[in-house]
Amino acid sequence: MDCLTFYGHPTTTSTAYSTIALLPADPCDSEVEDLSDPDNENDEDLPPPPKKRRKRNRLVEASLDLYQTPSPSTKTRKTTWVKKDIPPFTVPEPVFMIPESVQTPFMYWKRLFTDQMIEHITEHTNQYSVQQTGTSINTTVSEMEDFLSVLLYMGVFKFPSIDDYWACESRFPQVADTMSVKRFNVLRRNVHFNDNFQMEGCTDRFHKIRPLFDMFREQCLLIPHTNRQSVDEVMVAYKGTRAGKLRQYIQNKPDKWGFKIFCRGSSSGIIHDFILYQGATTFFNIQEEEHAHLGLEDLHLGAKVVSILCSSITHKEETVVFYNNFFTSFNLVKTLHTNLGLRSVGTVRTNHSGGATLMSDKEMVKRGQGFVDFCSSEGVIAVKWFDNKCVTLLSNACGVEPLSSVKRLKKEAQQKVDVPCPSIVLAYNQAMGGIDLSDMLVHLYKTPMKARRWYLPLFGYIIDVSIVNAWLVYKQDCNLLEQKPMPLKKFRLSVAATLKGANKVPARVGQPTNAKHKAEVRRPNPRVLHPSLEVRYDGIGHWPTFGTQRGRCNLCKGGVSRWRCSKCGDGKLFLCLNNKKQCFVAYHQR
Repeated sequence: MDCLTFYGHPTTTSTAYSTIALLPADPCDSEVEDLSDPDNENDEDLPPPPKKRRKRNRLVEASLDLYQTPSPSTKTRKTTWVKKDIPPFTVPEPVFMIPESVQTPFMYWKRLFTDQMIEHITEHTNQYSVQQTGTSINTTVSEMEDFLSVLLYMGVFKFPSIDDYWACESRFPQVADTMSVKRFNVLRRNVHFNDNFQMEGCTDRFHKIRPLFDMFREQCLLIPHTNRQSVDEVMVAYKGTRAGKLRQYIQNKPDKWGFKIFCRGSSSGIIHDFILYQGATTFFNIQEEEHAHLGLEDLHLGAKVVSILCSSITHKEETVVFYNNFFTSFNLVKTLHTNLGLRSVGTVRTNHSGGATLMSDKEMVKRGQGFVDFCSSEGVIAVKWFDNKCVTLLSNACGVEPLSSVKRLKKEAQQKVDVPCPSIVLAYNQAMGGIDLSDMLVHLYKTPMKARRWYLPLFGYIIDVSIVNAWLVYKQDCNLLEQKPMPLKKFRLSVAATLKGANKVPARVGQPTNAKHKAEVRRPNPRVLHPSLEVRYDGIGHWPTFGTQRGRCNLCKGGVSRWRCSKCGDGKLFLCLNNKKQCFVAYHQR
C-alpha cells in the first residue's frame, strides 16, 4: 500500500473558503454508523477504504471571514475619552426639623435600641438556657436593662478582668450594686438572639445575630441623613477560630482580624445602613427583581455593595456618594446614575477606570507636584493629580474647576508652599471620613465582649454604634437649638445610670468589704448630683431615709435636714420634710 492510499488525498482549499464541519444537515443523523465496514471486520492490517458519505450528512461550508470579523451584535462599544471638564453639581444643604427641646440621652438611645430589641433578647436568652441546661434562668426585661447598664459602665471604666468590678480591693459601686458577679456571668453565658433549632438549612451564616441587626438597621434608616454619603468597610475585632471563614483579615485596619461590615454613613459620622460580609452568600436576601433593577449582573463585589447600600437613600437626586478604590469602577458610576439617579465620587484603580487616557506616573512626576490631567466620557470625568504620589478619581458630580490650593512642605525651601488642587479632591477629602469618624468614636469607649461565642463581639458593636449614633443626633439637636452638648463619655454614663435606675426598686447594697478604708474627707461644698428625669419621676422606690450628714434643701431656701432620697439622692441631694411645703413629695412629682 502506498502512502497516498493510507493517508488519503489532500483536499484543495481556496483562499476565501474552507470546508469546516459545523453540523450535519440533518441533526438526527450521525456519522459514526457510516465509518464501519462489516466486510473488513477481521482485516486488522489494512484500514477500511473511504466510504462515500450520504448526501444528507454533507458538511456545511462556511467562510473563514465570518470568524475573522465579529458580527455587529457581538461588538463591544469602545468608550471615547476627550479632554473636557464636566459642570459641577451643587450639593444642597440638608434641612433638619428644629426640635422643641433637647431630650435626655436615654430618650435618644431608645430611638435606636428599642424596647422591642430588649424584649427579643430577653425571650431568646431564656429559651437558649432551657435548650442548653433544661431550666430557664428566668431573666426579665428589667434585669436585661441592668445587664446592658453594666456593659455600658464597663466600656468607660476598663478593669483588667471582669471579677475586679466586684472584688473587695477594686470594687466599683455602679456595677457591683446593680447585680452580683454570679448573676452577671449567668446572663453573659446565656445571652442569645435567635432560635438555633430553627436554623437548619439556612443560607445565612450570621443567623445567630441576624434578627438583632435587622431591627437595629430599621431604626438607623429612620435617622435623617445629609446629602453627602460615604461607603466604607469596618472591622469588628475577633481573633478566634470558631467563626470559620467569616473571620477576615485586612492589613491596613487597626483591627486586622475580625468581621467585615460594609457601612453607609453621613459625613457627620452617623451610620445609616450596613451589610454583613459572608462571602458568596452575602446577598442571599436580594430578590431577583431588585437584582435586575439595580443592574448587578455585570458588577463586581464592591460595586454590588455600593448599589445595595445606596438603594435605601431617600432623596437620591440631591445626594452624592463617596467611596474608595475598592468599590469604584466606571460601570458603577454609570449604573448608579442610570438606575438610581445618584451622583458619586471615588478614587479608582487603573484597571477599573474604563480605559481613561491619562498620563503615566512617570510623566506626571516630571511635570511637578500639583499637576492635573483629566479626560471625560459620557458625563463621567477621570482626574489624575500628583501630590506626594499620583491619585486617580472618577466622578460625575464635580470635576477639576474651580482650582484651589493646599499647603505642602517643600523640602528644599523648608517651608510650606501652595500646591494647586482640583475641586474633586477637596470634595472627596471633606466627605469621605464619615465611616472612619464613627469607627474612631466606637473605639473610644468599647464594650468588652470577648467570649468563645463568635457573635458576642457583634452584639457589643451594636451597643457601641447605638450610643455613637444617639450622641451624634443629640449633638445635632443641640447645635440647632444653640445649646452646648455634653461629651460622649458623659452621654454614655447618663444612659447607663438611667437604665440602672428608671422604673426599678433600688437594689440591695452589695457585700460589705472587709478592707479598712480611710475616713472620708468632708468637702466644704459638695457637688449636688442631679438624677435624670426618667429616674426622678418614675415614682418607684423613692423613700426618705435619715442620714448622719446634714445639708440644705434643694427646693426651699431655709430648709435644713438630714433626710434624703434613698434612690436618687446618693447622699448629696438633701430634701426637708416640713409639714407646710412637703419638699420631698414635691421634688418627685411632675
